[in-house]
Amino acid sequence: MNRSEMIKFVRSLSVEEASQTLRLLLDENPDLMKKAYDCAVKVTATVDSEDVAHDVFSSLDDLDYDDLNGRAGRTRHGYVEPDQAAWDLFEEALNPFIDEIAKNHKRALPAVAKTYCIGIIKGLQMYEKGSCSELSDWLQDAPGEYIDTVVDEWKKGKPSDEDVAEVLNIVKGGLS
Repeated sequence: MNRSEMIKFVRSLSVEEASQTLRLLLDENPDLMKKAYDCAVKVTATVDSEDVAHDVFSSLDDLDYDDLNGRAGRTRHGYVEPDQAAWDLFEEALNPFIDEIAKNHKRALPAVAKTYCIGIIKGLQMYEKGSCSELSDWLQDAPGEYIDTVVDEWKKGKPSDEDVAEVLNIVKGGLS
C-alpha cells in the first residue's frame, strides 16, 4: 500500500477506530506521548468565545413547542407543568456547554474554561435579547439565572481576580 492509500485509509476511520488506533500507537510508542499531548492541547485550546456563544444561542433558540409538548402534561410519574418542562429543556440544552468548563478545569486549561464561560454568557445574553424561540416566553428569567450558574461553575477552577473581573464585566455589559 502506498502512502496516499494509507492516508486515505487512516482518514476513513470512525471516531472510535481512530481513538483505538491512537491508544495503540501510544502504547507501542511511548516516546510519542509528549507530541500527542502537545497536539491534543493545540486542538482543544482552539476554541473561540464567539463560536461558543452562537452555538449556545442556536441550541436554545431551536427549542420549540414540539419539544415542550413531549415533556409537559401527564406522565407515568405524575404531571409536569409546562414551565417546568421548558426549564428542563433549557438546562439540557445548556449542560453540554457548562460541562466543557469543568472538563477544561480537569485538563488544567483555565484559559479554555474561561473562553467557554465567556461564550456561554454571551450566548445566554444573545438569547435573552433576541430569541425567536417558541419557548422564550416560558424562559424569560432563565438566561439571567443561568449566567450566575455558569460563573459559579467557572469559579470552581479558582481563576485569578483579574479573570473574574473580566468575566463579571462581560456579565454587567450584557445587562445594560
